[in-house]
Amino acid sequence: MSDKNLRITEDHAGRRLDNFLFNVYKSLPKSKIYNMIRKGEIRVNSGRIKPSRKLHLDDEIRIPPYLINFDENEVIIKIPPSRIKEYWKSILFENNDYIVFNKDPELSVHSGSNNQFGLIDISRAAHESDEIDLCHRIDKSTSGCIVLAKNKKFLRNFHTQLKDDKITKKYEAILMGQFKGNQRIETKIDSSTKEFLHKVQEGSEGKAAISEFKLINNLGSYSHVEILIFTGRMHQIRVQSANINLPIVNDKKYGDFATNKLIFKETGVSRLALHSSFIEFYDQEGLKVSYKAPIDKEFGILLGKL
Repeated sequence: MSDKNLRITEDHAGRRLDNFLFNVYKSLPKSKIYNMIRKGEIRVNSGRIKPSRKLHLDDEIRIPPYLINFDENEVIIKIPPSRIKEYWKSILFENNDYIVFNKDPELSVHSGSNNQFGLIDISRAAHESDEIDLCHRIDKSTSGCIVLAKNKKFLRNFHTQLKDDKITKKYEAILMGQFKGNQRIETKIDSSTKEFLHKVQEGSEGKAAISEFKLINNLGSYSHVEILIFTGRMHQIRVQSANINLPIVNDKKYGDFATNKLIFKETGVSRLALHSSFIEFYDQEGLKVSYKAPIDKEFGILLGKL
């Protein structure tokens, strides 16, 4: 009996091995999965690995078939009809190659231990196609523009543009405090500092993180800003804002928690005030295309009441 091999696709690249397996085999005890990894019965690219090992695109996970009845452990994700309906309403643009979507805050891009399904699952269910892939990611708490590929050719094209710095991404945020003028922030973010709450820190051993902040409007004790990012590090804007003592409103990881409570009491809004407002890239014909995502009602309430 041959081994069972699972190949990592774009929507699962970057996840920990143990979290990926918990999601795929939900009926299997976590202790059993850890035991299989420890004994070397589960391997990645034919090598022994740790449960915390980050998966990469096209990694191959080997699992001996006699350990798991794969047919019984196949995960069938059920998407509520209401979610499908909302999905169609949030599409900004669609053609034969890609979809530009205006993501709701708190919608994960993929399923995980705390959420049964993510944007990629909803999109595949709505289009009845397993060929749809995420071109890039934004944080669960962040709303706005995200691009999905409808075929591998466009996916490769988009990733090449990311590598060559040909894609422009802009965000809007509401910061606590008064921001003045324009400011270019160049730091290093060390993702190895990620803790239990998935927080990262700036550090000399990290990777370059470059952003340009520009004031849109002074809100008194708060500032509405636009951020152009040149790199896409984990929580880049959130960490940089906090480290210049202007944390993003309602940031539950890097923010001012006492002030967040006061803001919720005043506005009734708890969403992170960070929105991916604009994206520009080249389509399959080589034409430069750009898309804007309008802010949602809750972001508008924050702008109006702060």
